Amino acid sequence: MIIAAADGSALGNPGPAGWSWYVDDSCWAAGGWPHGTNNMGELTAVLELFRATAHLDEELLVQCDSQYVINALTKWMPNWKRKGWRKADGSPVLNLELMQSLDEALRGRRYRFEWVKGHAGHPMNEAADERARAVAVAFQKGGDIPTGPGWTGACEPAVDALVSPSPEAPAAVPEPAPGEITEAEEPTLFALAEDEAQWHTLTLELSADEHDRLVARARAEGVSPEELLRGLI
Repeated sequence: MIIAAADGSALGNPGPAGWSWYVDDSCWAAGGWPHGTNNMGELTAVLELFRATAHLDEELLVQCDSQYVINALTKWMPNWKRKGWRKADGSPVLNLELMQSLDEALRGRRYRFEWVKGHAGHPMNEAADERARAVAVAFQKGGDIPTGPGWTGACEPAVDALVSPSPEAPAAVPEPAPGEITEAEEPTLFALAEDEAQWHTLTLELSADEHDRLVARARAEGVSPEELLRGLI
């Protein structure tokens, strides 16, 4: 398994902005724009991470401090696509070009997202945040942009990643931070109060035909079978 952190930074939000993904000190990348938003940075960091690892078969564990990114890519996107890339209230999806590029980049990949609290001393999240912010500052001050070495393959996949991944839900995320963009969602069958949130395992027995239909439908919607099942539940 490849474990990587992805983060974005925008001074003034919007303002000079940067993005970064980080595996270790010898394997990371960063970039940005003279003017952008924090959400653009967060999304681009994930997109560039998937592009950098597109040639690999290992499962990817992406650590993010953005609930917007995690929810958009694991919960909201299938509904957006079915509605012609519109949100539940009918308004256009924000950052549409990035979302569509991410939809394409994630297709067929094995991945999970893990929410981590930002600015709380998480080593990999802090490393990604520092690099994203350094790019934003460089654009603000007109300095050299620290782009990083890119994917170097320095980080070997963990041995336990050789087992088949289970249909595991993304890490629970807290309530949105003030001003963060969210998407109104209908309650799910197993919705829990925040103080009751915990992991649940659901086992389904499918015939070969049922399994094939599930896989075919997931491919048609551009999601993994696990994501399709979670959406149905």
